[in-house]
Amino acid sequence: MTLDAWIAALCEELDVPVDDVDTSAILDLAKDAAHNVERPAAPITAFIAGYAAAIRGGGSAEVDAAVEAAAELAAEWPQRDAGPVADAPTLDSADNRSAPAATTSAEPEED
Repeated sequence: MTLDAWIAALCEELDVPVDDVDTSAILDLAKDAAHNVERPAAPITAFIAGYAAAIRGGGSAEVDAAVEAAAELAAEWPQRDAGPVADAPTLDSADNRSAPAATTSAEPEED
């Protein structure tokens, strides 16, 4: 299966207009995130850009704006990566929706 066939099948499955998918822009965004941040940032960045576009209406203009903003941030990231952004939520914040971190303790839990 080619990438174009995969994109067409995925768009059909998810009811997304295939003409709204700018493959080159998305791949460039993923490349910039992977190279300037770290490799796992590529799919996460693409997801967050898509999510941002969706909550702003989800049209092609919103997708373009979200991809552009994310690409600009990824492009300048090496210069900004001096530490966490002030007041930005972190992966350890209480609002994190991932599973709670496992606790490690030298003492066994009591029943």
